[in-house]
Amino acid sequence: MAPGILVDEPQQHLPQSAKRNDDAPRHIFPDGVRTSGQHPPLYDLLKPYSSFPKHITGPTVWQPSDFTSHPDRWIHPLTPSEIADLSLAADAFIASGHPLTGISQTTFPLPTLSPTLTALRDSLLNGKGFTLLKNFPTHLWSPQKTAVAYLGLGTHLGYPISQNGRGHVLGHVKDVGDDPAQIHAVRIYRTAARQFFHADDGDLVGLLCVHRAQEGGESDVVSVHRVWNVLQAEYPEVAELLTKPVWYFDRKGEVSEGQEEWIRQPVVYLENGGQGRVYCKWDPYYVRSLKRFEEKGVVPPLSAEQKRAMEVLEEVCQREALHMVLEVGDVQFVSNAHLLHARTAYKDFAPPAPRRHLLRLWLATPEGEGGWALPMPDSHEKKRGGVQVNDTPPRAPLDAE
Repeated sequence: MAPGILVDEPQQHLPQSAKRNDDAPRHIFPDGVRTSGQHPPLYDLLKPYSSFPKHITGPTVWQPSDFTSHPDRWIHPLTPSEIADLSLAADAFIASGHPLTGISQTTFPLPTLSPTLTALRDSLLNGKGFTLLKNFPTHLWSPQKTAVAYLGLGTHLGYPISQNGRGHVLGHVKDVGDDPAQIHAVRIYRTAARQFFHADDGDLVGLLCVHRAQEGGESDVVSVHRVWNVLQAEYPEVAELLTKPVWYFDRKGEVSEGQEEWIRQPVVYLENGGQGRVYCKWDPYYVRSLKRFEEKGVVPPLSAEQKRAMEVLEEVCQREALHMVLEVGDVQFVSNAHLLHARTAYKDFAPPAPRRHLLRLWLATPEGEGGWALPMPDSHEKKRGGVQVNDTPPRAPLDAE
């Protein structure tokens, strides 16, 4: 079977808590590791606001002026030898017949490019938290080779994890006609609507631009630690509210048996040990989409203070953000621990021109391999985070579904 062209396999409907994610059935999960999925935090490990720093310093704190005139600080054009390295590895992997959902550093060696990726991984986790690779030759390669090379590159930064209830480890950011007004059921990446500042459910997110929009669809990234400093200086009451576990996040039906359909948690955490860094987990769409549960009386409505905090957070993010435009062949990687990212609304070219299309990766970086020490039950798991519904098998479709 060609990599990436997969069939659905029967699902085992077992409570998620009864499963070992590092000993998953290989006839479903080719590498024997299941995506952990979404979990409530370990509430007894959450720190009170008094434990949080009043001001953060270091390489994770930056402002746009640090980079706008210094593209060499955040842009890395792939060299001909690095592209050749990717091409050879992709051709060899395709010839092997291995399933794309089981790709790993071992099955996708990059002797030329891996030193660059090792340094990039450290910068994503412990430094500025973002980068832009250029010259990825998606215009020269087939969709299959592009997918293999992109996923293979990603394995040198983290473990690819499922991004939705369908098990997609290769995601497609594309307008498929879903109604963005139905925020309780629709994932916004499947629409052309604006995405407010948010973090995804993986340690790192990668976006490879395959086709651009006619207009819009531009990208913004912001340092959470810079935003935290601004909040502490100008809106300390907002900063304090964001540290309290009074925020409910919708799971939009992507839930395993025995799990609740929402998660109660703070927006801002402190690491559970590690370097004690401030960590952020946020997506306003998932907070605003809970009306059906509010009407049943099982989730409280947002307070006036919470609504104001959401507005303040978005305004500060916009004020402090670095703006960029992804061209075809650009690959953006962003930390979801200490960055938030956003996207402007966009308009596609009229048919038959292709629609805006980005390939997306969610990558896990477990605590034992240099990842952040999260107050989560799966902090040490290889494929922590992500979205896993029962035993839905991983899939790597070559286009949006």
